[in-house]
Amino acid sequence: MDPSFWEHRWASGNIGFHSPNFNEQLLRYWPQCGIPLYAKVFVPLCGKTLDLHWLSQQGHAVMGVEVVPAAVEDFFAEAKLQPQKQKQGAFEIWSHQNLSIWLGDFFDLRPENLVDIGAWYDRAAQVALPPAMRKRYYQHLARILPSGAIGLSLAFEYPQEEKEGPPFSVEEEEIRRLCAGSFSVELLERQDRLSLEPRFKAQGLSRVDETMYRMVREG
Repeated sequence: MDPSFWEHRWASGNIGFHSPNFNEQLLRYWPQCGIPLYAKVFVPLCGKTLDLHWLSQQGHAVMGVEVVPAAVEDFFAEAKLQPQKQKQGAFEIWSHQNLSIWLGDFFDLRPENLVDIGAWYDRAAQVALPPAMRKRYYQHLARILPSGAIGLSLAFEYPQEEKEGPPFSVEEEEIRRLCAGSFSVELLERQDRLSLEPRFKAQGLSRVDETMYRMVREG
């Protein structure tokens, strides 16, 4: 999906995917995943999620990557933080204390950029990508993450023919197929969201499940 698509979404304020709260599943499952207390955490396609702040508050150094400048600007402005900025290769790094967001294309990251990463968190990256890009996403994630990095990964499942993404439906079978040989995958929770959020019924959906996985980079 071309970055201009997301730039238009941000420019038009069409960012219903952004939550004004910490993710409940993150708060519930992060402490159970065996992630070392001071592990540095990588958050791909991070937008301006408040989850970056929560992870930082747990004592982690946090590295997000985001392609839309407006999202990065909003993240720091809304938190009333004055970031330092520096260029590194194809990226402009915005940082404040133990928080940094690399402004640029996720697919331009290299393994040497993530050598100190011990954990990662996919809040809404894979569900933002169409099928062909999801395959490329997992291939690149496996290429750049260090062996042993522990991750939490969130997805949605719904009848794709009932709604055009994003967010896209990403079924457990697909996730396991894309991760085979690169990540171990453990399903932690499957939660029915249709009964909890009336907006999904209003969109004509007959089923919506939110899933959370624990993954570990193998090799």
